[in-house]
Amino acid sequence: MGLKELLLLQIIAHLCLDYFFQTDKLANQKNTIGFKSSFLYWHGLACFVLAWLFSLQLSFALGAAIIAFSHFLLDGFKRHLNNSSYFGRYAFFIDQAAHLAILTLVVVLFNKWHGITTSIDVSINFKYLLIITGYLVCLKPANIFIREVFKATEIQVSSDNEMPNAGKVIGVLERILTLTFILVSQYSAVGFLIAAKSILRYGNNETLKTEYVLIGTMLSFGIAVIAGIVINFF
Repeated sequence: MGLKELLLLQIIAHLCLDYFFQTDKLANQKNTIGFKSSFLYWHGLACFVLAWLFSLQLSFALGAAIIAFSHFLLDGFKRHLNNSSYFGRYAFFIDQAAHLAILTLVVVLFNKWHGITTSIDVSINFKYLLIITGYLVCLKPANIFIREVFKATEIQVSSDNEMPNAGKVIGVLERILTLTFILVSQYSAVGFLIAAKSILRYGNNETLKTEYVLIGTMLSFGIAVIAGIVINFF
């Protein structure tokens, strides 16, 4: 296992921690009351365990601790960022960029100063890790990303800023299909999928709703297409 594989494993650990191992309710509690949230401390502990476990090496314990402590601090102070009159709408993007930047820095420095030597004899294929990462991104993280884009740009149709559950499921399915078609080089099928959704979803006279759906659709397909391009590039 090399630097690229370790970095991807840590990104997968982060995706699991922040998107699949916490509910929206617990995430909102953590973002609202910061260090007063009991869940934040369990979240920090889970971050350490996942970072260490996904490193596949006992010697990464210090690196995992640094990642977990920085994650704990960033999430604890995030409520102040959320309450900012200017940066509040971009809190999600700033927070995630900071997490990934620290994670990357820790992995790079660990590789430079210690070297990567797995504790178990396992062969890891970089492209397979990329494919797993791509599919993970196309699930819940993409839905949250699209929601936060709407929030940051103040685009909304109803009184809340949440996508209907049916829309979330449709988004996940279309991204999974799009990514799969790109990976098997069936690009014409992607065009057919977009055309089919256009016919089914845009046949109404509600201009604002149509534009809202169009933006969400372009973002959704865009995430899957970019993921597919990155995977095929490597």
